[in-house]
Amino acid sequence: MKTKDWFTDWFNTPYYYILYKDRNDIDAQLFMKNITELLALPKTTHILDLPCGKGRHSVFLNSLGYKVTGGDLAENSIKIAKEFENENLKFKVHDMRKPFNNTYDAVFNLFTSFGYFEDDKEDLLILQNIKNGLNKDGYFVFDFLNAAYVKANLVKQETKIVDEITFNITREIKDGFIFKNISFFADDKNHSYTERVKYLDETKMKTYFEKVGFKITNIFGDYKLNKFKVETSNRLILIAK
Repeated sequence: MKTKDWFTDWFNTPYYYILYKDRNDIDAQLFMKNITELLALPKTTHILDLPCGKGRHSVFLNSLGYKVTGGDLAENSIKIAKEFENENLKFKVHDMRKPFNNTYDAVFNLFTSFGYFEDDKEDLLILQNIKNGLNKDGYFVFDFLNAAYVKANLVKQETKIVDEITFNITREIKDGFIFKNISFFADDKNHSYTERVKYLDETKMKTYFEKVGFKITNIFGDYKLNKFKVETSNRLILIAK
């Protein structure tokens, strides 16, 4: 029997959003502004935000005047995102491993929403689907963690209290993955979830992109679009065509 993917369960729980509710929207919005200006995307651009979560990037991109479609595997997230829909902003449940029905002028994969799978083939399949879903001269914006920086600055244990829930978090890097184990007591029971993201450094990502035929045009190391530096950058942002 195939076990359910970890992200299907965890991303669909209300606790996921409680733990991460203080995510920095200012950073996210700054990044969206900077990237759309850098790429000089005309307002007629149709952007796919994949996966989109509850739609925070999609909503902001739409407020900048773009037509946006958000896709995500988590049905609960899409249900919430749909409340923001308008004529130029739509959301749908979509698994990145499945091809798209439409093509887009730009595809954004943001906030480390990649590298979830054991098999490299699945990661490559996602990139291939994205490439196939881009119009001619379309851009792919890929925003991932800088694996080398994470490794050098790994916080092995921490406790976070959010909405009176105590989250105990441990992190480790093993078997080619970065693991984040989250345990807590809520609603009269113990819960535990594990986030798992593949340890993909700059070299490995470049290899992935080459394999599917993406041409990388820019590499940045943070949301202000500073140059990528392996020791100090907290993000690995690749722009490709």
